[in-house]
Amino acid sequence: MTDDQHTTGPGRRTLLSAAALGAGGAVIGTAGAAQAQPSGGTGKGHGGAPKLPVPTIVGHRGSAGYRPEHTFGSYEYALAIGADVVEQDVVPTRDGHLVCRHEPEIGGTTDVADHPEFAGRRTTRTIDGTATTGWFTEDFTLAELKRLRAVERLPAVRPHNAIYNGRWDIPTFAEVLEWADKEGRRRGRPVWLHTETKHPTYFRGIGLPLEERLVALLKPYGRHRADAPQFLQSFEAQSLQRLGRLGAAATKVFLLNGLTSQPWDFIVAGDKRTVADLVTPEGLRWIAGFAQGIGPTTDVIIPRDASGKLLEPTAVVRDAHRAGLVLHPFTARNENQFLPADFRVGTDPNAYGDPIAAFRTWFATGIDGLFTDNADTAVLAREDYWAS
Repeated sequence: MTDDQHTTGPGRRTLLSAAALGAGGAVIGTAGAAQAQPSGGTGKGHGGAPKLPVPTIVGHRGSAGYRPEHTFGSYEYALAIGADVVEQDVVPTRDGHLVCRHEPEIGGTTDVADHPEFAGRRTTRTIDGTATTGWFTEDFTLAELKRLRAVERLPAVRPHNAIYNGRWDIPTFAEVLEWADKEGRRRGRPVWLHTETKHPTYFRGIGLPLEERLVALLKPYGRHRADAPQFLQSFEAQSLQRLGRLGAAATKVFLLNGLTSQPWDFIVAGDKRTVADLVTPEGLRWIAGFAQGIGPTTDVIIPRDASGKLLEPTAVVRDAHRAGLVLHPFTARNENQFLPADFRVGTDPNAYGDPIAAFRTWFATGIDGLFTDNADTAVLAREDYWAS
């Protein structure tokens, strides 16, 4: 396969279909090779996912820039403003249900602190080497969690989101699957999901493994299949490998933090490799043995200098495509404090900068998708990129 089959150039409204991604870890084709793949149907147990535009817009925790994250309000609004895929993070309850929270600690994303009956549940836990104090989903039954309401995680940054505090509860992943199935039938095309196993080594260690529960929920909807409208993601390679052994052939994306960091399962196993090692050609070929994509930080694609300005792009996009991997970097946001210094406007860190220009710059590297809190911004940037 030639290199240009792995490249998404300006002006090419190419499409990526899950059917173009091979089961068992190898990618048969990426953006350029996927155009001939047919769209599929919707509904429980139906295969044949629809095509996705490239670059694909992934609604990060739904539409976290506009609604409290991981709520149905956030998920529904993400679709309304143009997200191609909606992301969930899953963590377990004490009685084994999977719920959608970015972290198991829920003090910052729910009103649990306002419930005196749960005051005694506040505790300190060390998860992946970091001590955190708060309330944790694994200490609550699902019935207890359903008594809580979601709140905005960053009220100082996004005060406009706080008007929705208390409006929605914590969704279960089972409810999300049912919602996606019904919404797909209404729209006449499947709703794509991008689902992350959070802290899988930690939860397996306390007797609440994620992978078995996740696969059991996916199978009735056919979302475990290679041609399903479903991405599975994790920061731990062992979690993705375990999902594969359990029969989940859906497209898997290995998430990667900064270059000097290590996946937690590597640390536990004594594996000395860092993300810098994993994004070498050799490391990327290793990843391609169990995943079909990577989700690095945007700084792995284009580094920043000490002042926050962008440097030259790395070779990661080229090398990942040569290894047959798609790239879904994270996370693009509108506010100055999250943008490269090149695109900040004014001095207010919470004000919007020039995110459309920033998103266009990331798209121009040839990435296949982008996680964003602001899907509508990304859609406009993609239109500019296609027209350039």
